[in-house]
Amino acid sequence: MVKRKREDAAADGQTASEQPRKAVKATATPDPSLSSNDPASVTVQIVTGSYERVLHGFTASLVTSSPATDEKDVEDTASPSVHFADTFLFQAHASAIRSLALSPLTNADSSQPQKLILASGGTDERINLYTLSASPPVVNDRFPSVPTLAGSKILENPKNRELGSLLHHSSTITALYFPTRSKLLAGAEDNTISVTRTRDWTVVSSIKAPRPKAQGRPSGDTAPPGGSPSGINDFAIHPSMKLMLSSVKEGKRGTGEGRKIIWDSRGEEFAVAFEWGAVVFGVDSIPKCKLLPSPMSKLHRIKYFNFSQGDDGADELLAASTEDGRIIFYSTKETKPSDSEDSDSPIPDAQIRAQLGGKACGLSGRVKDFEILSLADLAAWKDHFLLVTCGSDGAVRVWLLKRGEFEKPKSEPPNGDAIGASQPRQVGKLLSTYETGNRITCMVAFVMQKPEDPSAIGESEFESGSGEEDHDDDDESSSEESDEE
Repeated sequence: MVKRKREDAAADGQTASEQPRKAVKATATPDPSLSSNDPASVTVQIVTGSYERVLHGFTASLVTSSPATDEKDVEDTASPSVHFADTFLFQAHASAIRSLALSPLTNADSSQPQKLILASGGTDERINLYTLSASPPVVNDRFPSVPTLAGSKILENPKNRELGSLLHHSSTITALYFPTRSKLLAGAEDNTISVTRTRDWTVVSSIKAPRPKAQGRPSGDTAPPGGSPSGINDFAIHPSMKLMLSSVKEGKRGTGEGRKIIWDSRGEEFAVAFEWGAVVFGVDSIPKCKLLPSPMSKLHRIKYFNFSQGDDGADELLAASTEDGRIIFYSTKETKPSDSEDSDSPIPDAQIRAQLGGKACGLSGRVKDFEILSLADLAAWKDHFLLVTCGSDGAVRVWLLKRGEFEKPKSEPPNGDAIGASQPRQVGKLLSTYETGNRITCMVAFVMQKPEDPSAIGESEFESGSGEEDHDDDDESSSEESDEE
C-alpha cells in the first residue's frame, strides 16, 4: 500500500514537472520602462531632503512611445513618458535636512561598474554618508519592481548602502561639496569649513571663517550679551582649486546678507545671491551686472550652465529660481541699462535670455532647488537637457529643454528691451510631476548609466570598492609633497 502511494506520488510529480509548479506573480514581471536597453531611454536618479527628516531617492525613466535609433532623432518620435520608481525612503536625520552633495564618479571608464558618495547634512549637526550605484538594476524575477497603493513602484538597489556619520561640527550643516572624489568640504553655522578625506573620513583641515561684529541690538533681541547670529551660509571653490569664497551670516538678518555664492566654469566671475536679487562680480571683485526678477521675487538658488555646443563656456547662462515658481536664465555677458527707479545705479542689468515655469505655466509655488542635466553622451538626446525642479509643496517636476531655445536671437525687435523684460521667452516642456508628500528643502540628481544585473554583484565588490579612491588619494598626496619640495 505504501509503495503504491509512493509510485503514485512519483507519477504525480512527473506530470507536475511538465506544468508550472508556481504561478509567477505580476510584480515579478519585468517592466520595460524601468530597465530598457533602448538607446533613447534615459534614467535619472533623484534624491531629495525635507523638513520631515526624510531622505527620499527615486528614479525617473524617460521612454519614448516608439523606439528611436542613434541616427533617428527623438524629435521625430512621440513625446517621451516618465516612469518613477522609489529606490529608498527613510528618516536619515533627527531634524530637518538642509543640504545634499554628490561626489564625482569613481571610475573614468563608463564600461566599469561605478558608484557615487551621497552626503546629507541637517540641523542635528550630523553628516550622513551613503554609497549610490550609478546604474539602475535590471528588473527580473529575483529583483522585481513592487507596486504601491500610491501608484508608484519600488525598485530597491542592493548597491545603495550606508557608510556612517561624521560628527565633527557643533552646529547646523548648511553647505556640502565634493571638489574631487577624495575630499569633502562642509560648512556649518559654527563658522567653520571642514575638509574631510574620503579614504578614511579623517578631518585633515578646518578653516575658521571671520565672525562679523554685531552692529547694535534690535528691539526684542533675546540673544545673550555679546551674542549675534553667525555661521556659513554657502561657499564656492574656484575651478583651479586654489581659491575659495564664502558668505557668512550678518549680525542682523537683512537683505544685504549673501545667501548663495557660485563660480562660473571658467573662473572669471562669481555670483552672489541675496534675498531679492543677485550681483555678478569679476575676479577683481568689481560688480559687472545685477539680477533683479521682474516682477520682484525672492531668489532661492543660482547655478551656471553652458547650453552651447562648445565647452569653453563663452555663452554660459546663469539660472536663478524664484519664490513665484520661475527659473530665469540670464546672460551675464549681455547687459542693459538699469530699469529700476534708481536710474543713477552704475551697475547694469543682466539680459534675460529665457524663462521657465511661473504663472504663465500655471505654477506659482517656490522652487527651492533645481538640477540641469546634460544628455550629450546619448546620441538620441545630444541636443536636449533635463531640468529637475522641486519645491516646498513636495512636487518634483521633470522638464525637457532644447539647445536651440537658449540661442542668442539674431535680431532684436523694436523696443526689444521692454518686451524682453515684460514677456521673456518661455522655454521647456513639462514631462511629468512626482508628489513626494514632504516639504522639500534640497535636491541632487544625476544621469544614470546602463542597467546592470544586481544578481551578478558580489560582496567582494563592496569590500574592494575603496581601492581606487586610495590610489587616487595617494597620487594627490604625492603630488602635493612634490609641490612643497
